[in-house]
Amino acid sequence: MNHFVIMALIATLGTWLITALGAATVVLFTSPNPKGLNMMLGFASGVMIAASFWSLLQPAIERAEATSDLPAYLVATAGFLSGALFMWGSDKTVTFARRKADAAEGRNNERLHRIIMLILSITLHNIPEGLAVGVAFGALQRGGCEAEDVMGAISVAVGIGLQNFPEGAAVSVPLRREGYSRKKSFLYGQASGMVEPVAGVLGALLVVYVETILPYALSFAAGAMILVAVHELIPECQRNQKAQPYLATMGIVLGFAVMMLLDVMLG
Repeated sequence: MNHFVIMALIATLGTWLITALGAATVVLFTSPNPKGLNMMLGFASGVMIAASFWSLLQPAIERAEATSDLPAYLVATAGFLSGALFMWGSDKTVTFARRKADAAEGRNNERLHRIIMLILSITLHNIPEGLAVGVAFGALQRGGCEAEDVMGAISVAVGIGLQNFPEGAAVSVPLRREGYSRKKSFLYGQASGMVEPVAGVLGALLVVYVETILPYALSFAAGAMILVAVHELIPECQRNQKAQPYLATMGIVLGFAVMMLLDVMLG
């Protein structure tokens, strides 16, 4: 197996491990600290937004200019919108399935359905996140594996990993509240991240062996990450905005600044 694919596998196993660590909070606490989760979600949002540009979109434009017959701005825009539309379609699919289930079985299992849809939704979100990590590491073969390129790939993995911690808790804690044992709650919570290594290997294979798809894949991952950050993470971290008006916001700013500093300083 190509060693860049192996690097992608190791990185996505790491993001899966962080999902498991988030799910493990259910073993220690009945519920995680809301302030800490809001700050972490905000930080992860800022990291993902910055990584979407400096680690994904900018390289996509540069590679499109070098390899594509189409204008680079069209390639990047098409990939970016495709990634966002993929996530939008995933959410629509989950919503449709929930409504059909409610209509078929009534409201008696509403809480169970809500948990199932939560697990399915987060699992679907993890697919493009795994692809993003895989694409970032697979792209190293085309870029000569220079230090700044490696750091860019690691940045994507770190940003997604940070986001996965609260996602793991977001699955395991509600399950615990519904009466599941701590063990089952943890197992279901960490299982939501199992798709990331699979998607990471697939993304790395695509860009390692199909060079022309690289700019599209990079921008696709950026679009998916931006939609998740803006539609899911930022509203979620702002839930307690009245009590802590700037806590999550400063987390977003700090996350963006840290990622921008790393990418620009090493790039």
